[in-house]
Amino acid sequence: MSVNLQTPIDYLKGVGPNRADLLRSELGIHTYQDLINLFPNRYLDRTKYYKINELQRHSAEVQIIGKIIGFKEVAQKRGKRLVGTFQDDTGSIELVWFRGQKWIRDSIKLNTPYVIFGKINWFNGVFNMPHPELEVLSEHNNNLRSSMQAIYPSTEKLANKGITNRVLTKIMQNLFLETKGRFTETLSESMISELKLLPKSEALFNIHFPKNQELLSRSEFRLKFEELFYIQLQLILKNLIHKSKIKGFPFEYIGDYFNTFYNDHLPFNLTNAQKRVIKEIRQDLGSNAQMNRLLQGDVGSGKTIVAFMSMLMALDNGFQACLMAPTEILSVQHYQGLSELSKTLNISIKILTGSTKTSDRKKIHESLENGELQLLIGTHALLEDKVKFKNLGLAIIDEQHRFGVAQRSKLWKKNTSPPHILVMTATPIPRTLAMSVYGDLDISIIDELPPGRQAIKTVHRYDKNRLKVLRFMRDEIEKGRQVYIVYPLIQESSALDYKDLMDGYESIVREFPQPNYQISIVHGKMKPADKDYEMQRFIKGETQIMVATTVIEVGVNVPNASVMIIESAERFGLAQLHQLRGRVGRGAEQSYCILMTSHKLSQDSKTRLETMTRTSDGFEIAEVDLKLRGPGDIMGTQQSGILNLKIANIIKDKDILQSARFYAKRILEKDPSLGQKEHLVILQTYRALSKYKNIWNYIS
Repeated sequence: MSVNLQTPIDYLKGVGPNRADLLRSELGIHTYQDLINLFPNRYLDRTKYYKINELQRHSAEVQIIGKIIGFKEVAQKRGKRLVGTFQDDTGSIELVWFRGQKWIRDSIKLNTPYVIFGKINWFNGVFNMPHPELEVLSEHNNNLRSSMQAIYPSTEKLANKGITNRVLTKIMQNLFLETKGRFTETLSESMISELKLLPKSEALFNIHFPKNQELLSRSEFRLKFEELFYIQLQLILKNLIHKSKIKGFPFEYIGDYFNTFYNDHLPFNLTNAQKRVIKEIRQDLGSNAQMNRLLQGDVGSGKTIVAFMSMLMALDNGFQACLMAPTEILSVQHYQGLSELSKTLNISIKILTGSTKTSDRKKIHESLENGELQLLIGTHALLEDKVKFKNLGLAIIDEQHRFGVAQRSKLWKKNTSPPHILVMTATPIPRTLAMSVYGDLDISIIDELPPGRQAIKTVHRYDKNRLKVLRFMRDEIEKGRQVYIVYPLIQESSALDYKDLMDGYESIVREFPQPNYQISIVHGKMKPADKDYEMQRFIKGETQIMVATTVIEVGVNVPNASVMIIESAERFGLAQLHQLRGRVGRGAEQSYCILMTSHKLSQDSKTRLETMTRTSDGFEIAEVDLKLRGPGDIMGTQQSGILNLKIANIIKDKDILQSARFYAKRILEKDPSLGQKEHLVILQTYRALSKYKNIWNYIS
């Protein structure tokens, strides 16, 4: 008989009630299944002596016999590190010490055979080993050693209560003895043979008790693949179910609005990327399913025209459309842009925000309900219960990460049947995250800028170059251009940030005195009406310099502004820097982004600044950001639980993730209900996971 893996952990030999309570509270282990999925953090391998040319990139520790042939000191941000060159007859690696350097130099004999032991890192094309254990070979040969040993995650409390790594290993051994190491297979035979995967039982045994490095690598691959495969299966299935169950309004034909606009009034030629995306949207809208699409495109890639043409498809089929933006400034801007485009077609369009007058509101509500009003642009105000559409066919949400799931679902309920949804974002989402977090949305990407747009020149300058920067500003203003100067504001109330901003403003006023120069200032402590007044002055060109906090990050469009100066740029995240840079470069003139910092910079800050000056590709920037910050940070805390992964790592295992998504897609295209005989094992595993795991319903 096979042991039920849902058995409570209390019943396992060597555990008992007290230990069970600790395992539950400290490591979240409730059942045998949870224990099996407690994967080791790392391994000690004292079985084998590696040659340097055999080293592989994985998480195990290794031992090597060789000699240290020399030392060098390398300066770093704080102090120095000591680097020793260690070689055997096949190659060399670096040994690194960050502390205890004098003692190391005095006690190590050069050109003497040593055994080193430790974890290897791969950095800049070379293997290194920080703070290795060192033993002279002749002494080492007189000691006893055991084989490869798993090191499990632990906590201080477990260690204090005597649940050491040795105890955890013993408990794990008992589990394998009780189950006889037989575990139900969870992937189909065809996948296992095609991908040359280890069988499930073998992979689980070798992840906990690896016989050698190769089996460990293959076990890690098999288990990571499986974990990511079932997450992708869940997301793609969710998308398919959504399409089959939630009927959308079929927009059967492309009519006068769309065709007249496309043929006679398009202000510029569409890029190939825009054409491709419009085609994808058109296919969604013409099918019977509700569209649920994410449109990604860098700042200035022309998402608005795509949104407008999608709205025209709704109008052609007798439906209304709406566009919701996170801030009033942004909705006003969308409204102005879309009104301009609507004029030629005689379309009725209105804007609804928190500051719309009551009398106007009433008119809007009436004309929405009787169907006279075709397009409505606005902020969260669109979600109020009073706002009722006659027949909303398409809802577009801009910068969706600023709206919660609950708010989005309110749009659903405005109709008997849910409208088609197009979500737009100028925050590029790295492909790995998009596949995981938005895996249930169809994704369209506009990945080319309209012709005539010049790349923004980005430079990094230290505070000591300030005079040159001021001179450059003067030159640009002479040419009739405008300049943004942005200060960081971590919290609106932070007194220090406010002081920085005001000091900065005063020094700019001294450098650029009236009446020759006019300066606007915008920050969080101002009343909305005052903010708006200052913004409008800048937009109209009445002021040449806008000193602001990050309120201008999203969506302000001033084609004449050609210089963006970001003060204390090291205090901004990459996504923010990229968004801010996107505020310039909106006209035909050459634009500039100047990142000002002090000399004290952390390694991460240096990486961010280097990335900004090297590339303007939002997706590449997002990938670097993901590496620096990790998935939880990028998605915000409300979604960080999403990637509650047991063994895979969404950043490091990007290739495995892509492969897992490919196989999940292929299987579901062939067999959407997973009813074919060869897929029964996948269906059973999927059902069991959905039943026992609470991390499966995590996507909005």
